[in-house]
Amino acid sequence: MVRRNLSTAEIGDIVRATRKAAGLRQDELAGAAGVGLRFIVDLEAGKPTAQIGKALQVLAALGCSLEITPPPEPKAARKA
Repeated sequence: MVRRNLSTAEIGDIVRATRKAAGLRQDELAGAAGVGLRFIVDLEAGKPTAQIGKALQVLAALGCSLEITPPPEPKAARKA
């Protein structure tokens, strides 16, 4: 799998598609994730200022995983 940076709109699309595939309404997902309905609406719309903690709660409630890979250290910064 090719790794790439996702836009907030793409994350929103993934949340929406996963929610629908699970047969959940937005309010049901909000309840399961412990967030408000407005947050789900905004997240699915790709709102760039969505709170990361709440977004992680929603992803976890959907069974999604998130991987963050730090950049490699520059060769000069590595210790021998």
